[in-house]
This record gives sequence, C-alpha cells and structure tokens, in this order.
Amino acid sequence: MPLSSWRSSILDPFSSFLGLFSQDLGIDLGTANMLVYARDKGVIVSEPSVVAMDLRTQKVLAVGAEAKRMVGRTPASIVAVRPLKDGVIADFETVETMLRYFIDHVHTSFQLVPRPRVIVGIPSGVTEVEKRAVQDAAINAGAREAYLIEEPMAAAIGAGLPVDEPAGNMIVDIGGGTTEVAVVSLGGIVVSRSVRVAGDEVDQTIIDYARQAYDLLVGERTAEETKIAIGSAYPMPDEQDKTFEMRGRDMLSGLPKTVAITQAELREAIAGPVSDIIEAVKTSVEETPPELLGDIVDRGIVLTGGGALLGGIDSRISEETLVPVVIAENALTCVALGTGECLNDIESYQKLFVSDSREYAHVTT
Repeated sequence: MPLSSWRSSILDPFSSFLGLFSQDLGIDLGTANMLVYARDKGVIVSEPSVVAMDLRTQKVLAVGAEAKRMVGRTPASIVAVRPLKDGVIADFETVETMLRYFIDHVHTSFQLVPRPRVIVGIPSGVTEVEKRAVQDAAINAGAREAYLIEEPMAAAIGAGLPVDEPAGNMIVDIGGGTTEVAVVSLGGIVVSRSVRVAGDEVDQTIIDYARQAYDLLVGERTAEETKIAIGSAYPMPDEQDKTFEMRGRDMLSGLPKTVAITQAELREAIAGPVSDIIEAVKTSVEETPPELLGDIVDRGIVLTGGGALLGGIDSRISEETLVPVVIAENALTCVALGTGECLNDIESYQKLFVSDSREYAHVTT
C-alpha cells in the first residue's frame, strides 16, 4: 500500500472523530479584508488584511483593523504591510503570522478542543506553487488540516446558488485584488476567468487621477473613502449634486489642499478598471455553452464581493451583457459563508476542493 494511502487510512477515522469537537474555520483570505467563519457561529472575524511590524525587532505589533489605522502614519522603524497582493501571498511569513493570529484567537477561547480544520478560499487563477503556499501557511499557522476551494465556487455556495443542479449559474466576485467570474453547474466550474483588476486597482486609479488632474497627493485610505462615498460605474440620479472632498498635499506648494470631486467626474476617472471588469464578464458570457447561458438569462448573474457595492455596477453589467444582474444579499461575506457551509459537511463537498490536503494533516490538540 502506498505511504499516502496508508496514512490516509489511519488518519481519516481519527480526523473525523476530532472533527466532531474541533472549532473548524472557513477563511476568506482576501487582499483587502480577511473574514473568518467559525462552524456553528458564523462570521466571527472581519478585519483588514494588514500587519504592522517593528523592523528593528521583527516583532508583530498589530494585525487587522488596528494595523490598518497605522498605514501611512508609522515612523521609519515600523511598517504596516498588506502581505497579499492580487489575491495571492506576496509575503509568506507575514501571511502565516496573520493566519496564526486569527486561528489562535479562536483556539484560545476553546483551549480543550483539537486544533481546527480550515477551508481557505483562493482565486481560481492561482498557480500550483501559490496553492501550496496558502496550504502550507495555514498548516504552519496551526490548522490540523487545510483545504482549498476556489473563491467563485465558495461565493456561489455562500450566495445560496444551487451549484449541484444541472443548470448554469454565473457568479462574479469583485474583491480587492482580483475579479473572479465563473459559470457553475453540477458541482463544477464550466467557465472561469480571473483578472487581477478589482477594488485596489480602482483605488490606485483615483490616486493617479488626483495627482494628474489636481496636483494633489492622496493616500490609499483617502482613495478608498472617495470610492465608497461617491464611486459609480453607471450614471446615478442627481449625481451632479454629489461631491466628496479629497484632502491631501499640494504637490507644488507642499501644503495641505482640499479638492471637491463630483460623482460624474469620479466615474470617468475610474472608467479604465471598471471597463476591464466588465470585459471579463462579457468574455465569460461569450464562452458559456448556449444551454447554460439560457439558464443564466433566467436566473441572472449574481454579484458578490466589495466591488458589487460600487454604485450602478449591476446596471452597467446588465446593459453590456444583456443579462439580468442581481447583487447577493450578503455580498461582502459570501466567500466566507460558502466556506462555512462546506465545513458543515466536508465529505460531501470534498469534490469541490482544489486539492486534498489530508496527507499534510497535523493531528494535534
């Protein structure tokens, strides 16, 4: 019997027994935000994917919301970083630290239970090396077992779509680093497209526009606040009356400067990345088999992720694709909710996982 099969035969029953008592977790490892779902408890953590470290001692000072408040406000000896870029690990050790922080946060509340099994949502376009990096980071951070599931599949499950039925369902997950588009049928992904254009690209475009149009230097937080306040992808009612004051530094004088930008002006400014997202959806529609496309026209395209909340994005996609579009009820948490649903019956959802990681299991408590 091969070693891997022997280990599986020994570990499977024991792992299933431990699974009855462990506080298993589903993790949406997002570029902008990290959400953690605890089985039977729902989403218990929703914090920015940011870690603050002291460069002199290499000590982690803060994780999540507290670390994000430090972005742009730290001395030279302290750096606040986002260790995930475009949905994948850019700094392995920092991601491992972040995962350990959240896993320990849950585990210390239930010290007598076994270490958790973890399901992590990953972009559909990542490489095998990137998949292994995520898996290893979760195991090294304290997970007993680590499973991977593609984010669009997790989002579809979290949005309540009938992914096991022989019918087409299209999901568009617009996150911070990537936009995931997938057509799901019979528990599998028929058509998928992952583009590294999403919320972060929109923020960067706003930063570039402020610099070019107004000689105004603004940071990531101001750009994000502007996007949330008046960002749109489609003409909105009374948009000319909606403005937002961007505060930053005048690049010419070096002094503080405030500029009022209108919603219509901002929509034109971010037209580039928005068009890239729309093009990814259109291309996926064009590649969808006719029978499944008919189902999608009946059911509509479902939007999830933070980008789904951009004003008028649903109307813009519907106009461009000639397909109805709906925004999921829990757009921000669909991936985490999907991983949580998988936790309830891991064996049944096994076929949806990217790879089986049980040979890496840590049977510890």
